[in-house]
Amino acid sequence: MTQPPLLPPPFPIDEYRFRLATLRAVMAERGVDLLIVDQAEHRSYFSGFWSTAAVYQALIIPVDQEPVAVIRALDSPCFAQSSQFSDCVTFADNENPIKVVTETIKKRGFGASIIGIERDSHFLTLNRASELESLLPSARLVDFSRVMWELRLVKSPLELACLEVAAEICDKAAAAAFDAAQVGINEREVFAAMTSEAWRSGADNAQVAVISSGPSTSFHAALSGRLLEEGDIVFVEPVPHFRDYTARMMRPKVIGVPTDEQIQTAETTIRIQDEQFRAMKPGANACDVDRIVREGMLAAGLRDSYTGITGYTLGLKCPPRTSDFTRVFLADSDWQLEENQVFHMYTSARGLPFSETVVVTPEGGKRLTTMERRLFY
Repeated sequence: MTQPPLLPPPFPIDEYRFRLATLRAVMAERGVDLLIVDQAEHRSYFSGFWSTAAVYQALIIPVDQEPVAVIRALDSPCFAQSSQFSDCVTFADNENPIKVVTETIKKRGFGASIIGIERDSHFLTLNRASELESLLPSARLVDFSRVMWELRLVKSPLELACLEVAAEICDKAAAAAFDAAQVGINEREVFAAMTSEAWRSGADNAQVAVISSGPSTSFHAALSGRLLEEGDIVFVEPVPHFRDYTARMMRPKVIGVPTDEQIQTAETTIRIQDEQFRAMKPGANACDVDRIVREGMLAAGLRDSYTGITGYTLGLKCPPRTSDFTRVFLADSDWQLEENQVFHMYTSARGLPFSETVVVTPEGGKRLTTMERRLFY
């Protein structure tokens, strides 16, 4: 009998309390008495529970009291199962969640307090922010943008363990896709092989992969029903989540025999990107790390121009976002790498993309995705 894989343990309550303590230190420094958290990743990061974007829901975090969640009554069973904190206020579908949030704040004694809000949240629309202000006339609402995004950049050992599982799922899913990718096979069959392997291996999200094939491959292509032909490039990008932590990887396969130019392009691209990974040490300037790929690819004649990013943040991710650009690698990026930050580092040339999930270590960037780095065929 096949033994189940060894998985990292669930996050203990102590990890959530440490996260809250770190957040509350910033709140105290800024004089914020209470924080309204509505970005899905942040609600999950600080409580263990997040929900869909169908209706507005929030986590209320006082600087000196336990958090209280304001949630849709329909989500109560999920909350009870996943939240690390039990205090919650529920609302029915015929109630206004913004009113319930503000009434809860007043009942808890914070109606005339300094309240932080996420003005960079995907859930706090202009209308919702305006309604919050009108229903809390005695409070002073202050901007708390970027803080929680940046608090999540450096990963704990258990977070890294979840990312390692997600990266292993990437490896298995891409291998399954390439096994299926043969002449005459429908692109959808390749996609089905990749996604089913991801789910069997432990992925817990619905959108687990991207695929593109044919004369012009694309990072953001739509799935089609074309049959693979001799000479096609098949590009796959598994994007599985494990406990909501996402890893990513890109690989190309040529259906049939690759050209000499394709082999040379792949080898040169990999060499340049490997040099970039070696430079990903704590304290390195992001623009210097970026320059290795950006200028290297241009100098090698693999691209005529390079305006896109060469990497971005990975970690806890919830819908509706697909990527986390809290930190990105661009020519003018002005920030320094820190140990245990994790990034999706990617590049491409002539329709051949390569990418990895990479963690910053004192020895340089360590790949969490371990599939062989080559052009498959």
